[in-house]
Amino acid sequence: MARFHEFCRKRIVSLKRKPHMIPFAVMLAAFIYYSLNLTVISHTTTVINGPGMGLTGFVTMLFSTLSLVCFLNAFPHRKKVNVPMLVLMLLLVCAVLYCDVYYRGCIITAITREQNRIDPTGINSFISVSSGMLNIHMIILCAGIVLVALLPLYAPLIRRINTSVQVEGNDSMETIDISGEE
Repeated sequence: MARFHEFCRKRIVSLKRKPHMIPFAVMLAAFIYYSLNLTVISHTTTVINGPGMGLTGFVTMLFSTLSLVCFLNAFPHRKKVNVPMLVLMLLLVCAVLYCDVYYRGCIITAITREQNRIDPTGINSFISVSSGMLNIHMIILCAGIVLVALLPLYAPLIRRINTSVQVEGNDSMETIDISGEE
C-alpha cells in the first residue's frame, strides 16, 4: 500500500510541475483513437468515394500530428507559454474537427441519398462504425480544447495539493540546538 501511495504522490508532483500534460494526454488519446481506427476510415472512403473524403482523412492525420508537436512547443519546460504555438495548435485542432464534420457529412449523404443509397449494415457495417468513431473522436478533441482553455484555472489548484513527505522526527524541531555552543 505504501508503494501505491508513493507512486500516486510522484505522479501528482509531476503534474504540479507540468499541469499541461493533462490536456496533452487527452489530445494524444484522440490521435491514437483515430489512428487505431484508420482502417475503418479507409474502407469507408473506398466504398463511398465522396468528394474530398480521402483528403480529409489525410488532413486529419497530418494536422493531428502537427497539433501534438505544436502543443509540446507551446508549453516549454519552465518557461512562459508560447502563445503563437498555442494558437497554431488550436487552429490545427479546429481544422481536424472540421474535417471530421465534413467526412461524417459525406457518410450521411451517402446513406440517405435517393439514388445508389449505400446500406450501412451487413457487409458495409464499417460505415456505421466509422460514423460513430468520428463522433467519439470529435468529443475527445473538444474535451482537449476545453482542458487547454481551462488550464489557467485548474493549474493553480493542482499546485496547491500537499505532496510533502512526513518524516518521523521532524515534529520536534525545538530540541535541536543550532547555536553552535557546546
